[in-house]
Amino acid sequence: MERRDFKSWGLFRIFISYFKPHMGLFLLDMACALFIALVDLAFPYLSRLCLYELIPDNMFGAFAAVIGIIVAAYVARSFLQFVVTYWGHGFGILVEADIREDLFSHLQTLSVSFFDKNRTGHLMSRLTSELFDITELAHHGPEDIFISGVTILGAIAILFTVQWRLALLMLLLIPIFLAVANLNRVKLMETSRGVKRETASINADIESSLSGMRTAKAFTNEEAEHEKFDRANDRFRVSKKAQYKAMGRFQASLEFFTSIMPVTVIAYGGYLIMRGTMDYRDLITFTLYTSTFINPIRKLANLSEMLVNGTAGLSRFVELMRLEPELKDKPGARELSGVSGRIDVEDVSFTYEREDGEVLHHVTLHVAPGETVAVVGPSGGGKTTLCSLIPRFYDVTEGSISIDGQDVRDVTQQSLRRSIGVVQQDVFLFADSIMNNIRYGRPDATDDEVAWAARRAEIYDDIMAMPRGFDTYVGERGVLLSGGQKQRISIARIFLKNPPVLILDEATSALDSVTEAKIQRAFDELARGRTTLIIAHRLSTVRAASRILVIRDGVITEEGTHEQLMAKNGDYARLYNTQNLHM
Repeated sequence: MERRDFKSWGLFRIFISYFKPHMGLFLLDMACALFIALVDLAFPYLSRLCLYELIPDNMFGAFAAVIGIIVAAYVARSFLQFVVTYWGHGFGILVEADIREDLFSHLQTLSVSFFDKNRTGHLMSRLTSELFDITELAHHGPEDIFISGVTILGAIAILFTVQWRLALLMLLLIPIFLAVANLNRVKLMETSRGVKRETASINADIESSLSGMRTAKAFTNEEAEHEKFDRANDRFRVSKKAQYKAMGRFQASLEFFTSIMPVTVIAYGGYLIMRGTMDYRDLITFTLYTSTFINPIRKLANLSEMLVNGTAGLSRFVELMRLEPELKDKPGARELSGVSGRIDVEDVSFTYEREDGEVLHHVTLHVAPGETVAVVGPSGGGKTTLCSLIPRFYDVTEGSISIDGQDVRDVTQQSLRRSIGVVQQDVFLFADSIMNNIRYGRPDATDDEVAWAARRAEIYDDIMAMPRGFDTYVGERGVLLSGGQKQRISIARIFLKNPPVLILDEATSALDSVTEAKIQRAFDELARGRTTLIIAHRLSTVRAASRILVIRDGVITEEGTHEQLMAKNGDYARLYNTQNLHM
């Protein structure tokens, strides 16, 4: 696979580089396009031959042969037009698929912070509708330029042999048209980019509204959502009207040019006939070639719109491809293997880009292999942030984090995250079967291994009670399952992954007391011999932890066992007693 330098290459070179793997189809498309152009050029010339020689001399046989050749040529032209339409678009689809694959692969390399700042709908638009414009440009761009160029240049060359004065006049009209078209093209490109931005914006708003439809209905905020959609739709409508205004100017100039050309030919040709310097049969030939001119000119006009849209889509594609991930593996980064699970957090401070103040302030923590450490404290204190730094979803602002003595910035991100299992508070399930959602923990797992993981997560009996068992479809983000079922499926993934380090971020928050007790037993078994960090809101679930940390306002305020912290009668004791009062 060709490696593309998106940083230093220009748009054109990047675009053409996607043609190389499919050059056979491209050359077939161009060869068929050339034959089509030659047939269009031959018909007026053969008509002139018939008018000058075959018809006046009553050459019936030769005339019939010429007509037969023309009919056969147009039959072949029709077949080749099918090839151009079908295989040419197939070539465009292959180019689009390659571009989409590169874009999706690149998006996967970008850091978590990128997705924090960019809406899903915007990225969806980049991956779908905008790439379609590039497909059309890939297919029609070279083909239309080639056909139009061959037809126009070929026709001009032939017409110079017929009557150079009239041919020169037609040749002068073409640069005038191209100059006017170029003036309008710049404005058309600007408005097209605006339309793409607003299309991405309305896609993002629609995606957000549809995803939150249950919430909108629960709060009876359908009208507010409709107003929000109307505002986005109005912005789109305004930008689209500006694009069509620019397009209207272009089309108007095109129609004027294509209409005035035959008039110019008839006017000047009639003048030359009356002066005795041109034959009427040559004027008929010129008129036929004028009609031949019209189609290439219309193709060029359509190409201008296509070029504008495709170039806008291509520039936005390259803009994304030129983004560098904020978190990169260092050159020569090592693979993290044979992990025992020692975690060392040394004087760590952290600030999110979107926030002014620090979230963590000079936090130091040492976790021994196989130790279970609970992290508790009020909401917003920095518990989840601390645990997000360990798998290096973000880089520390100050200090360092090490696994088995190796700084997480010195090992590959993939090997680091393979060694860490995370069960998040906000469970995400794919719109797929239960089987595939659990298997996501280890894609090569067998059905029996998936079933084993489901049993360990106390979800097996629930699955088997469903009509389709493990083939049950979970819906968008698991909407067809209960909160507890979703949570346990995410836990089953971790059982299947079987990592040496576990991070449980409010992993039992959606479970009832009975199920929570079952899962807690499973966690206790899974945590045996592994390093486990538990972020917990319910303090009753962490009493058995070997150590409990209290984080408030980004600092560790207390540390010890449950009994030790209760004896201190500090932050932990106040949190614990408050929860017990409300039980």
